[in-house]
Amino acid sequence: MDEDEVVLLGFWTSPYVMRVKIALAEKGVHYYYLEEGNLFKNKSTLLLKLNPVFKKVPVLIHNDKSFCESLIILQYIDDVWNDRAPILSEDPYQRAQARFWVDFFDKKIADCGRRMWASKGTDQEAAKKEFIESLKLLEGELGEKPYFGGDRFGLLDIALVPFSCRFYTYETLCNFSVEKECPKLIEWVKRCSLRDSVSKSLPDQYKVYDFVLEFKKMLGIN
Repeated sequence: MDEDEVVLLGFWTSPYVMRVKIALAEKGVHYYYLEEGNLFKNKSTLLLKLNPVFKKVPVLIHNDKSFCESLIILQYIDDVWNDRAPILSEDPYQRAQARFWVDFFDKKIADCGRRMWASKGTDQEAAKKEFIESLKLLEGELGEKPYFGGDRFGLLDIALVPFSCRFYTYETLCNFSVEKECPKLIEWVKRCSLRDSVSKSLPDQYKVYDFVLEFKKMLGIN
């Protein structure tokens, strides 16, 4: 591997990997992508070597050094390729706000999404209710702005939009409509999807749904 070569180790359904793909595309950084063949049963030797602590993707390799955790990687990308398409705002308050909402999303909404496909009955309904309430908070933060950072596509957009490819799965399994509940948020998703960095980084929503069904079967969840 050349010293300046950029390599991304990932898995196609991971929204955290999609975050990194979008950021690299926005920066115009050429990279090599290595897909983990079987992330759940047989993790590669490379992944275990590069991320021995969490054993998860994404992992970014640059200058013969590896970086783990999507938000840390996004910060690194913004620091290294700082002459184009800034991810983080120059304003300290705006940076702090973006980080707050990403943290809220990762701790609250992402967990609700997992519970929606992994549970059923009252537990699933509770997760759906919490998910919708949390999305409405995000929609309120978006307001009338084209992007969460205003006119500029930035950290919060990059962190959140990958999860939109899972909306169809949540809607189908839990019988609701994200667009009906949060129309402005879906307008934002459509706006983001007009960007090549997003449209080329997110997988087909129906393939994601099929994958979740197979994964549920593998886990013995009916």
